[in-house]
Amino acid sequence: MSGKVIREKQDLTYLRWAHARNSSGTAGTLLKSGSNLSGEKIYYKLSSYDPERGVIGHECINEIIVDRLLTLLGVEHLDYDLIYADIEIEGRIFETFLCASQDFKKRGESKVALDDFYRGNALPGESHYDFCLRNGWMDRIDTMIAVDFIIQNRDRHGANIEVLRDSRAHTIRLAPLFDHGLSLLFPCQMEEEVRKFDVMEDRRCQNFIGSLSTRENLKYLAGKGDVFPQKLTPDMKKDIFRDLEGLLSAEHMDKIWKMIYERYLVYEDLQDHG
Repeated sequence: MSGKVIREKQDLTYLRWAHARNSSGTAGTLLKSGSNLSGEKIYYKLSSYDPERGVIGHECINEIIVDRLLTLLGVEHLDYDLIYADIEIEGRIFETFLCASQDFKKRGESKVALDDFYRGNALPGESHYDFCLRNGWMDRIDTMIAVDFIIQNRDRHGANIEVLRDSRAHTIRLAPLFDHGLSLLFPCQMEEEVRKFDVMEDRRCQNFIGSLSTRENLKYLAGKGDVFPQKLTPDMKKDIFRDLEGLLSAEHMDKIWKMIYERYLVYEDLQDHG
């Protein structure tokens, strides 16, 4: 998987979709599925689905945009492809774009949500951030905090950070960053909403690490230097939005870029001046 957009329509009507309530509290349901037809586990997910209107959100497109952004910044993350397909939900056929990703677990690894791992292993009174530091994950968590500020990720709760364990090899690590659908201009669907969207507003977010403010959480990065291996530059816009014409309006894509780049500059300024 490498952030490709596959516009040739696929027949994925054999997939069976499970409901996962959209944790943002907005209307709509996020549906997920999986297949193992070729011996390789592939996971699929849809944008927000409404029983009356069908697939109505842009979350899957957000996943591809963030996938490409993190690739450019040199951040380890789960790769997604965006696929145009026929799907079946409750006996109805829909044409839509959906996300597909491979399993990021290595052979022999099991996964557990970070909040569950914390509950079972934290010291008395230990904060979520300090717990991650004690386990040697400071660099990974600091990078996550910077990413979530830049894309205004609304949904970094404790199950959207995973711990991967191999009991035989006695290894433990954090999973690559994943699940960024509820970010960027979410939940805008109409162009008027896009035009009115304030890309610098500090919206309330579900953050397992730190506070409910992604901006306030930048305090954890003070004095630590740049957490990204690569710099974001204006010429990278074309790489982030390649092949997305017709899936989002030009105004929508321009607003997303404005959000990404202006918030990135805020992050850089804070790094330069503490």
